[in-house]
This record gives sequence, structure tokens and C-alpha cells, in this order.
Amino acid sequence: MTLNVIDVALGARSYQVRIGQGLVAEAGRQIAPLLRRKKVAVITDDTVAARHLMTLAQALEREGIAMTALTVPPGEGSKGWQQLARTTEWLLDQKIERRDVVVAFGGGVVGDLVGFAAAILRRGVRFVQIPTTLLAQVDSSVGGKTGINTAQGKNLVGAFHQPSLVLADIDVLGTLEPRDFLAGYGEVVKYGLLGDAAFYDWLELNAPAMARGDAALRQYAVTRSVEMKAGIVSRDETEEGERALLNLGHTFCHALEKATGYGDRLLHGEGVAIGCALAFELSQRLGLCSQEAPSRVRAHLKAMGTKVDLSDIAGELPSAEALLALMGQDKKVVDGKLRFILARGIGEAFVASDVPSDVVLDVLNEALKLRSVS
Repeated sequence: MTLNVIDVALGARSYQVRIGQGLVAEAGRQIAPLLRRKKVAVITDDTVAARHLMTLAQALEREGIAMTALTVPPGEGSKGWQQLARTTEWLLDQKIERRDVVVAFGGGVVGDLVGFAAAILRRGVRFVQIPTTLLAQVDSSVGGKTGINTAQGKNLVGAFHQPSLVLADIDVLGTLEPRDFLAGYGEVVKYGLLGDAAFYDWLELNAPAMARGDAALRQYAVTRSVEMKAGIVSRDETEEGERALLNLGHTFCHALEKATGYGDRLLHGEGVAIGCALAFELSQRLGLCSQEAPSRVRAHLKAMGTKVDLSDIAGELPSAEALLALMGQDKKVVDGKLRFILARGIGEAFVASDVPSDVVLDVLNEALKLRSVS
């Protein structure tokens, strides 16, 4: 399988996203040109370390690169103040200098945590992303958004800090649990929904085989997703306009994640899938798109076996009013108004900042009502 290389064009902060098979085993050769001295500090989580850290260590050793490693507990709970302090102080103990390279080796939690630590360490050190989940490969590893969660909400403390290189190894996706792969699919389908109807058509035809393990289909899906994100980030690095489209489904998602405690009840990508379905439902209620569009979105997500309804979330959920209040803490609030990404159809998303809260409440109440009878 060929190596796909996508440039994220940001002037002096430009970098490449390299997508292909066997890239963890090639990581030493890929990273070596970035190094001023042959030393890297790797932060990963316990699950990734058990499966893949030895392969990475051997790849670095073959290039004569010394490696030190820190592991954090897996899961969203590590994306907070405690592990940020631990990671940053460990990097200082390793005597990491501004011209050294830190490696984030894991999923979105590790990438966001390590990227933020790199952003604040010595006012900014370089880092490389080696994303090991579908979600991280298509979304969180690209674009330089880093940060942690707080008691008040998700990603409310962070910084824009671009990586120096991203290595997306398609083979690593084969070691994911089916639920984790499907959670990442929520971010893949988002790209078709927000701006590429032809890609969405392709996903309807090919995503089931991709989920079953077809590596060529996986590489195409990751590549197309990264192409779309790289283009948007290159035009709008700090989310002043177009980049907000990447938040399709996320206003609903972040409220649901907060309501469920950022745990295993609802993974981020599952929340995105549910949020996309709700965003299309809201768009239809507002007369922006046909009834066919939200029905088609829900049918595809159901066919893939990912979460799509509030009834797919185990345990209790708060009221529609409480969920709306949680949305008020979201970063997408501007001048006190909630911003939603809505759609005029599949592949036709846009930013809306004047959505009536009573219509949002209607959509949430209907979704909760369906949940209570299911």
C-alpha cells in the first residue's frame, strides 16, 4: 500500500500528515530528520504501551534515537489538571529542551494532553503525533487544537499548538476494539456531512467493509478526512470562520459527554454521531433541509452499528432544559449565543448563531421522549 502525504499549509508552522501501513515500525526513520539531538520523550497510555510501545522503541533504536517513556491511564479522565501537571513535570525531569521533540503516542486524549503540555513547556516545544485510534487519525491529531477538560466543561483550557509531523499507521487500527473503531467513525462521517456529499455517498457504499477491516478502504477514508481537515485548517487555523464547520454535532456531543461524566457510557465519537443526527434533525425542524436528509443520516449510522439516538446511551440523562444549560458552557458560545452547525443538506453545513432555544428544546424533548418509550 502506498504512503499518502498531506500537507497542512501554515507557513512557518506547516507540516505533513503521512498515512500508510507500518508507520510505527518506520517511526525512527520518519522522525530522525526533525531531531537536533538523538533523544525523544514519548507519552502514551497503558493500553497503547502494552500493544505498541515495543515496536516504537525498536524503530527509534534502529536510528540510534534514545527514548524515555511515560504512560498515563487510558480514558478521558486523564485529560485533566492532574495528568497535565504530571506530564509537564516529567518532561522537565527528562530535561527536554525547546529544540527537542516530544511524541504523543495514543488516541485523542493522549494527543490533546501531550500537545498542551508541549505548548506550555518552556513556552513551546515541538511534538510529533502518532495517533493510534481512528478518531485521532482523522481529527484530533491534525490542526493543532490541544487542551484539557475542567469541571466546567470539555476543552475549555488549551492552546493552538501545531505538531511538527503526524504519522497515521493504518495497521494500528486493526488492534482497536470494534466499539472504539465505530466511535472514530462518527468523526469520519462528519466530513461527508459537512462538506463532501460524494464522500458521504462513498461511505454509504464502503464503510461496512471498512469497519470489517479492509485496509485499503481505511486508508482512503482516513486520507480523505485528513485532506478535508487540512484544507480547512490551512484557511482558518484558529477557528475564526470556516473551521467552526468541523464542530458539526459537537455542541450536542459536548453537553451529552458532560452529562454522562466523560466516561465509558458515551465515547466522544459516539457523541459526535448522535450530535450529527440531532443537528440534521434541528436543521429539518428549522426548514433548512428536507425530511429525507436526517432520515438518511440516521439510517446509515444505524446500519454501521454506532450510537445514533439518546436511547443508545445507558443510564439516566438530565432534562432537555439541563442539557441546553450545559451547552451554554461550550466554547462555541459567542456573545452569549449558542452557535450550531446546521445543514441545508448532506455536504452543505454552515454556522448559525441565531438558533431559537425553544426549537432546540423541542428536538431534545422529542429525543428524550423516544428514549423513555424504547
